[in-house]
Amino acid sequence: MNTPTNARFNHRKYRPATVIAKTDRRWPDQTLTTAPLWCSVDLRDGNQALIEPMSVSQKQQMWALLVSMGFKEIEVGFPAASQPDFDFVRWLIEANQIPEDVTIQVLVQARDELIERTYEALAGVRRAVVHVYNSTSPVQRQRVFNLDKQGILDIAVNGARKVASEAKRYPQTEWVFQYSPESFSTTEVEFAVEVCNAVIDVWQPTPQKKAIFNLPATVESSMPNVFADQIEWFCDHVNQRDSLIISIHTHNDRGCGVAAAELAMLAGADRIEGTLLGNGERTGNMDIVTMAMNLYSQGVDPQLDISMADDIIATVEACTNIKTHPRHPWLGELVYTAFSGSHQDAIRKCLSKQQDDEPWDVAYLPIDPRDLGRNYQSVIRVNSQSGKGGAAYLLEQQIGATLPRWMQIELAQPIQRRAEMQEGELSPEQILHVFRAEFMNNDGRYSLAGYQIDKQGNQYHVQASINDGSQLTLIHGHGSGAISAFADAMHKATGIDVQIVQFDEQAISEGSDATAMAFVQASIRGSRYTAVAQDGDTLSASLNAILFTINKAIIDSRAVA
Repeated sequence: MNTPTNARFNHRKYRPATVIAKTDRRWPDQTLTTAPLWCSVDLRDGNQALIEPMSVSQKQQMWALLVSMGFKEIEVGFPAASQPDFDFVRWLIEANQIPEDVTIQVLVQARDELIERTYEALAGVRRAVVHVYNSTSPVQRQRVFNLDKQGILDIAVNGARKVASEAKRYPQTEWVFQYSPESFSTTEVEFAVEVCNAVIDVWQPTPQKKAIFNLPATVESSMPNVFADQIEWFCDHVNQRDSLIISIHTHNDRGCGVAAAELAMLAGADRIEGTLLGNGERTGNMDIVTMAMNLYSQGVDPQLDISMADDIIATVEACTNIKTHPRHPWLGELVYTAFSGSHQDAIRKCLSKQQDDEPWDVAYLPIDPRDLGRNYQSVIRVNSQSGKGGAAYLLEQQIGATLPRWMQIELAQPIQRRAEMQEGELSPEQILHVFRAEFMNNDGRYSLAGYQIDKQGNQYHVQASINDGSQLTLIHGHGSGAISAFADAMHKATGIDVQIVQFDEQAISEGSDATAMAFVQASIRGSRYTAVAQDGDTLSASLNAILFTINKAIIDSRAVA
């Protein structure tokens, strides 16, 4: 058969990945029964991949999230290469921000002056991992460094010696050494072991004081099973295996970063480095949330708290300026939503039979969405795509604004209820009435009397007057934007924590009569509330919509009580 040729898309210029002739592989018969040691690299590997690196306040926000999720090892920067990274490490240490059970990790190339600067950044820390690396693959040796194998091995050994000697200058700190043969997955396994054994000879780890050897798929270039073979071969041939923690750092160039990490654990790895939601260079790093949830869904304790799904998404999006795909595994906005009528019917039937004291077994739902703070309203929705689109279209003609996609889905639920109750077609006027009654009704406790916004650097400060029905209260807050600043102010004044899940605002007229409409969905006390507000001032509309969601939550809590 003749294959069409295209000079711009020619598979013949690529070579298949090298595989190991291995007939004694054991990893296919293994099962994951425990979580790995996790190390988040969001603040370093993830940060360097951003178009706009995180500000100090964003780094602090990400740090707080990682600690609250239960990470015990967090890579916080490359302090020798960046003054902001150096300053952030100093802030963590000098401001006493590192909990007793958390160890920070820093990255450094195997160069003397950079290693010295790294230890300066870490001065006074209780415990830290110093992660040194150099590239080992043939393409790096031949085309980047123009060195033979001995030259690469010398860099690794000299770097290891410098790391060990500098540590002696800071005896008050408990030091953990980590080495990475960068581009391990495209390095000959025999040479990778040779380099690592040379580093082991320098550091002399013991079972009581282990060293970390991190084996990265710097660029994912093979199927996950090939990577697993490499890991198992390495574990079988490296010296002093009982004195080593084998760590894995995969990337997602082939879309298999999580799979490669999981198979690497089967092959003998102990530790996994990655980022929340997979942010990272090119197609991203290994997604820790996905891998942790994969374990959770199999009845394995992931040793991380993923239940704060909305907090994770909100924080990662605020710190990276990257939106979470609605179909992102486990945490995406639509992953527990059934649009198919047959799927909805199966889910309804299973939920009606599911008992609290029995293993979860519901069609189309691999886990209980409530575990992640999602309710069944987001699961059982109108199954007709045209039904949602039709109601939204008729409403848009009434209000003069285009509903965001997520708002169309929220609207479909009360429209469906009204249609079933009425047993007939709803007019545009009736749809508008449902919309206003469900989302624009502010019969609750709080209303906005006035506000003032100031911006200082990257921070917004809000001062607002809130009417609670009997008196005016002055509230204050700050955040990375006006919305988050207002939410912070309400939290401080009322104790109600508001996490914005979805937000959109649109101008619905022009000129002197211009008005704006704000659409908000917020997570409050583990439930989601959606509200819409309209005002001549865009920000007033947004703040009022937030207040509407808080009022809904208060009414809801009273009803439950």
